[in-house]
Amino acid sequence: MRAPSDGGFGDMPDDPSDLSVAHATELFLEAKAIDVSEKTVYDYRDRLRWFIAWCDEQGIETVDDLSGLAIDRARAQRAQDVAPTTLKGLMVAINQLVEYLVGIEAVDEQLAESVNIPSLDRADETSDTLLAPADATASLSFFRDSPAYRGTDWHTFLEIAWNTGARMGGIRGLDLRDYERLDDGATLSFVHRPQSDTPLKNKTEGERVVRISETVADVLDFYLTRERVDKRDDHGREPLLSCRQGRPSDSTLRVWSYFATQPCLHTSCPHGEDRETCKYRKRNHASKCPSSRSPHQIRSGSITWQLNRGVPLEHVAERVNATSKVIERFYDKASGERQMRRREEFTRDLDIDSDDDAEVNE
Repeated sequence: MRAPSDGGFGDMPDDPSDLSVAHATELFLEAKAIDVSEKTVYDYRDRLRWFIAWCDEQGIETVDDLSGLAIDRARAQRAQDVAPTTLKGLMVAINQLVEYLVGIEAVDEQLAESVNIPSLDRADETSDTLLAPADATASLSFFRDSPAYRGTDWHTFLEIAWNTGARMGGIRGLDLRDYERLDDGATLSFVHRPQSDTPLKNKTEGERVVRISETVADVLDFYLTRERVDKRDDHGREPLLSCRQGRPSDSTLRVWSYFATQPCLHTSCPHGEDRETCKYRKRNHASKCPSSRSPHQIRSGSITWQLNRGVPLEHVAERVNATSKVIERFYDKASGERQMRRREEFTRDLDIDSDDDAEVNE
């Protein structure tokens, strides 16, 4: 084995095959950052952190020491500890790292061909856990009618997340200027602002204007008047949703999401707990409540709900900034019967006898 020439991650070695795995990963992530969002780079870094540590444990000091067998051994070991989706994400990251190394002539191109990316069934790729429309209705009805909870952080976040189906990062990045009240509703503008710490996942391609209902707008107006903390963020911007620190962090929004979806707010606990003593009511344990839902699970439920309401797939895709293919594969959780009912308007009387205008094209 050749000693790695990291130069403190400062300089490239004369021979790129002498790069350590850690240094090579940093170069890969720097190159990746040109084309993808900061959040995506973070995800790649998080996945590859385990691989770097594994290589160190195995005595793999330079990328020249990598082999198809070594990578497959890493895959087999990781498979014992993580879910299939997590394993696939790791192997995709390793494959892209190796392809980058091929591009800078640090490894042979055959190495990329030897990376085994597992194929997953749809059941493995998606999670059936979402905020069900019935549960969303119950929670939102409670908040709207509650003198104590109407327009709170929890309530307002849930209204926006459910009505728009937006990603948490998009909601976090909303400013006061992005909210426009209309005579019969309102709009929210999702804008990519990476220079001030609120990028959109799909960058400028994710920018869009989304209409929200008059009821949701009324809640938002109530929040702005009664509950919102009037404080700017670290970049001098006025966040639409704010807290004492300014713009809420991702972890704060997740906590709002967990608390907003706990059913014990409006009904008896389905898990037999006493709300007054339940540990899930504490901030650090809210995510562990079996009935609480994350922002991503609210998004999944909202997308399914919008489709069930008859909104065409292509319109939902534009509204939530996802491709139709991704929605069908990962987000749409409707049962087969429910999907059939969506088509009934177009297929109930579908028969060749009713097609008076049919033409045969030869």
